[in-house]
Amino acid sequence: MIADTLDAKQRTRLNKLQKKLRRETGRAIADFNMIEEGDKVMVCLSGGKDSYTMLEILRNLQHSAPVRFELVAVNLDQKQPGFPEHVLPDYLDREGVAYHILEKDTYSIVKEKVPEGKTTCGLCSRLRRGSLYGFAEEIGANKIALGHHRDDIVETLFLNMFFGGKMKAMPPKLRSDDNKNIVIRPLAYCREKDIIEFSDFKQFPIIPCNLCGSQENLQRQAVKAMLNQWDKQHPGRVESIFSAIQNVAPSQLADTRLFDFEHLEDGQQRGGAAAHKLDVVNLFG
Repeated sequence: MIADTLDAKQRTRLNKLQKKLRRETGRAIADFNMIEEGDKVMVCLSGGKDSYTMLEILRNLQHSAPVRFELVAVNLDQKQPGFPEHVLPDYLDREGVAYHILEKDTYSIVKEKVPEGKTTCGLCSRLRRGSLYGFAEEIGANKIALGHHRDDIVETLFLNMFFGGKMKAMPPKLRSDDNKNIVIRPLAYCREKDIIEFSDFKQFPIIPCNLCGSQENLQRQAVKAMLNQWDKQHPGRVESIFSAIQNVAPSQLADTRLFDFEHLEDGQQRGGAAAHKLDVVNLFG
């Protein structure tokens, strides 16, 4: 047991971290109605700190949740050279977690389609997502859980604003484009720094995401560095930005699809105090 190797101070800190992550995950699940009675949740496990933490916290919540739900871990083996195939099965067997290893050679497709030196992350993630969505249907999972956290969501907001000209982030819950899957992000309220510390305590067998040899997504790294600097200089700023994602007022922006500016003079516009509450879902379509 990991806890047996920790001193009293470390055990106290680990306990506080686990309670915090569990509380924030439970709140996100409740706020967005992510998990309901009888759900079969496919937990996408990449071998990174985020997905390990998500699985651990969901398993923890399973014992005390007011609804019964099933968890099944799924890892997509993309046939990257050097991928340590034994790591995840060994861990999941040891933990007694039901799982599937889905084998799809998306690595060869990515290498064929993406020019040398270009980042492969975009195409790789799309192929991975398509494979996992299809597999969820096969195993009868009606929810797909991804390990994105609060920092991922805020970073995506700035990436879309800076490089895509859109005010758009990652929603904690969405229906897939094919209308067949509900995707949930239970860690939506959790900070990455807490997940890193929790993962270090738990000593998860991390599989690095550099096996394909692709370059890092430099745009995301630049945004991450910017937010980390803000977090150091102005504690609470990232939390404030995330709160803004949840408190959108279309009447104070400039999107004519979300607010009827044309008929303001006629007094016929959609508006009032509830305008942003009615339309916020459209921002994440």
